[in-house]
Amino acid sequence: MVSQHARLERATQHLDAPVAVVDLGAFDANAADLVRRAAGTPIRVASKSVRCRALLDRVLDVEGFAGVLAFTLAEALWLAEEHEDVVVGYPTAERAALRELAADPVLLERVTLMVDSVESLDLVRASVPEVEVPVRVCLDLDASLRLLDGRVHLGPRRSPVHDVADAVALARVIATDPVFTLVGVMAYEGQVAGLQDRPRGSLAARARGAAVRRLKRASVAELTERRGAVVAAVRQEAPLEFVNGGGTGSIETTVADASVTEVAAGSGLLAPALFDGYDSFTPTPAALFALAVTRRPGPGLVTVAGGGWVASGAAGPDRLPLPTYPRGLDLLGTEGAGEVQTPLRGTAADGLAVGDKVWFRHAKAGELGERVDALHLVGGADGEVVDVVATYRGEGMTFL
Repeated sequence: MVSQHARLERATQHLDAPVAVVDLGAFDANAADLVRRAAGTPIRVASKSVRCRALLDRVLDVEGFAGVLAFTLAEALWLAEEHEDVVVGYPTAERAALRELAADPVLLERVTLMVDSVESLDLVRASVPEVEVPVRVCLDLDASLRLLDGRVHLGPRRSPVHDVADAVALARVIATDPVFTLVGVMAYEGQVAGLQDRPRGSLAARARGAAVRRLKRASVAELTERRGAVVAAVRQEAPLEFVNGGGTGSIETTVADASVTEVAAGSGLLAPALFDGYDSFTPTPAALFALAVTRRPGPGLVTVAGGGWVASGAAGPDRLPLPTYPRGLDLLGTEGAGEVQTPLRGTAADGLAVGDKVWFRHAKAGELGERVDALHLVGGADGEVVDVVATYRGEGMTFL
């Protein structure tokens, strides 16, 4: 079998770097594996992890995927031109987009806003004082694990709605306001879905993996009980259409929660470097980018043009792009990934000539689309570019 490296080299031999590719065989295999892991629970695709309409359309044609989880309201309105079920995954303060939403009954039927406080409701209401169709909203439940009476917070800092009382109080405010209709509950367990079981890096980082695994088990048990109680209580206030949870890294435990009706996932389609090291699944790298060798500073060293495509989140080595092909190259600790050039050291360096490509994987999935205008889709057993598709950036749509 031809290696992925050989296939990508063959497919892009006529292209100058930088060039970004998606291996369609890997993408489709990852989509199938997500469906297998979801075990019959529908998957709402997280658009921020894809940021390419052609790939969103491709995965939404796969049985088992249904609906989009958008990351801004402006993006949701754009996607809702073609898709009938778009949930905005975060509260919005986009007043112009809210006015656009309110003015279009079709968009009001297709788009659901996320809310987590009376303040977020007030902002929406001030922007859309009158609507023909009530604004669909989803209640965002904080899924973090809190210990020692809340003095220890483990997980993302998201919604202030944490327990049954919080959720019921907000649900009742929504139920009494004719501007809104409550249709869903979401609880994203980032401390489970977004943390590797076995992180790469230093011995200390790997040692933390044991603590992470214990944290995950404790958090899953606590959230399953609390989310179930919240959903049951909120259903007394509104006939919910959906309960969304999880992410690529927590599908198995999320769908095991009987209160959840759908799971969100997106990163697992492209399998960025941050999704290596999970115990429950092993995705196939599908999105890579190549940079050109421009220098050979000395034995065992090469320098490529560009490279500083650093992922968001807490700064650390795991946010840097990962040299992948040819195998045997590493970033230099003293320089990392540079804005205009990146030195690499390793056994593969002396086999590279000026002009050759070095392939990297981005640490996070969708953020690669913010760096390039187009993705070259590679298919076939030997590797060929079967299509070139625009990213959000390539369509002139940069939302965040």
